[in-house]
Amino acid sequence: MTEPLPDSASGAASKLAAASEGGPRRLTGFWVTVLIHVGLILVWQGAVDIWHIRSFILPSPLAMAATLTRPEYHWLANSAVTAAEILGGYGLAVVLGIGLALLFTWSRLFTFLLFPLFVTLNMVPKVALGPLFIVWFNYGIGSNILIAFAICFFPVLLNTIRGVREVEPELLDLIRALKGSRWQIFVKIQLPSALPYIFSGMKVAAILAVAGAVVGEFIASDSGLGYLMIQVQTALDTPAMFMAVVLLTLIGVLVYLATLGLEYLLVPRDARLQ
Repeated sequence: MTEPLPDSASGAASKLAAASEGGPRRLTGFWVTVLIHVGLILVWQGAVDIWHIRSFILPSPLAMAATLTRPEYHWLANSAVTAAEILGGYGLAVVLGIGLALLFTWSRLFTFLLFPLFVTLNMVPKVALGPLFIVWFNYGIGSNILIAFAICFFPVLLNTIRGVREVEPELLDLIRALKGSRWQIFVKIQLPSALPYIFSGMKVAAILAVAGAVVGEFIASDSGLGYLMIQVQTALDTPAMFMAVVLLTLIGVLVYLATLGLEYLLVPRDARLQ
């Protein structure tokens, strides 16, 4: 008769089995997602063809793809401008959001003086700041980056503050009793504990950054996918408008997936926030 494995060995074996099963499951989920999207596109194309829906009401996927061959729309250049605005606003929000959150958690005086101001600023409708940014900084990529930053900044800030403060007090007391410095406490305890919350805020910010860049281009811009949508609207070129929306979605998905990949590298699976 085979003797039972010790608890430690059985636990390691179960973790290994779970890890080996996780790969095929993720791969299966990926292909299921791909098939769902492909099926949706086919149903969309078939519905337009069967019911003869006019393209200015609902264009078919093929009609949308055909607009990519029209050089007057400068798809690549406009997509690059919008991507730069999204990445610029998102990167600025991540850096300043995490940095200010650490200041708030390290300094009670800083928190007492400025945190109420940030709470008030969070209540301001960010879209209403767009025209002001245009007046102050002129229209263009710079002002659109600031609009994207204003919209996606607070999720990073608030989630980081919460994550740093979620550390168990007993653990902090133990490190202090061992004469650990503030920097050691932050690097060894607070930052690893806060990472799930930081990435949770970053994933929300990745979505909002796309909206912020488009809002800026709607208000005043001379390039970008949002600007292009305003231009083709006057000609009722609905296929081009839909194609711009698809490209905006793809850029947002890529930013989100990059954030998700970084989270998978830095945060243990059991510590991630769903």
